[in-house]
Amino acid sequence: MGAYILRRILFMIPSLIIISMISFMIIQLPPGDYLTSQIAKLASSGESIDSAQVAALRSRYGLDEPMIVQYWKWISNIVFAGDFGLSFEWNRPVSTMIWERMGLTFAVSFITLLFVWAVSLPIGIYSAVRQYSMGDYLFTFIGFIGLAVPNFLLALVLMYFSFAFLGQSVGGLFSPEYIEAPWSWAKVHDFIGHLWIPVIVIGTSSMAALIRVMRANLLDELNKPYVVTARAKGLPEWQLLLGYPVRVALNPFVSTVGWILPSLVSGAVIVSVVLSLPTTGPMLLQSLLSQDMYLAGSIILLLSVLTVVGTLISDILLAWLDPRVRYQ
Repeated sequence: MGAYILRRILFMIPSLIIISMISFMIIQLPPGDYLTSQIAKLASSGESIDSAQVAALRSRYGLDEPMIVQYWKWISNIVFAGDFGLSFEWNRPVSTMIWERMGLTFAVSFITLLFVWAVSLPIGIYSAVRQYSMGDYLFTFIGFIGLAVPNFLLALVLMYFSFAFLGQSVGGLFSPEYIEAPWSWAKVHDFIGHLWIPVIVIGTSSMAALIRVMRANLLDELNKPYVVTARAKGLPEWQLLLGYPVRVALNPFVSTVGWILPSLVSGAVIVSVVLSLPTTGPMLLQSLLSQDMYLAGSIILLLSVLTVVGTLISDILLAWLDPRVRYQ
């Protein structure tokens, strides 16, 4: 296992280099750049900008250099100096902007993950053990509704419910008076009060999908000979379920770790925009629209690194959880 992990880590290095190159190229594929889009905005509003000033700005931002030179400066500063560059739109260091939103993004995504697992795991087990019962039909119906209803529509419904019936301010993670206030127990309480809407909205579709997956996998395991033999030997039902078939059926939960790590950082972009959440998702969307290449490229690179690392972690956990999984 140690040799396998070391080999995978070594393979991650060229993978990340290729990913960073492709990400940087994709960001620059649209015609023009950040400066041309800004000039177009000024022109649409009736303002003009001097050509000498445009040339000076291009030289300042390094936009007059070939793409390979821009990429090398960007990636070498990241690797050797930990400098992600300067955001064109905000004129601030990219690393500062990302870390400012990272805490709230991670908190919302991590709590959503715990909510999804805490709900989908027991419901999936119950639906498999009580197949075709009224509870199974009810959870199946709720699961289909969760998969069918768009997240942004559910967000709008819950925002209206929160404002109309609970008298709570909608949008964001804090009430207006706590947005700029320093952290205190009152602000934490306000944060928790606003957290339930994004947690439910973001977690609904994943929860519904994992319930169906857990139910299907556990139903496959319950009829296998080792389960029948264990039951015939008089093993208690709860011990039989948790010790053998549930452990095998947990594989989908573990295998999705590779997707979970980047989602903890990116958050749900559309839901974050609808709910006005101060997370990295809306910032990534805005940076792509404005062609702020250093900000967008840094976020995409961070997500790519987390995806590769998460895939490695999920493979290791699968080998530990399921003895049938072996690495050659």
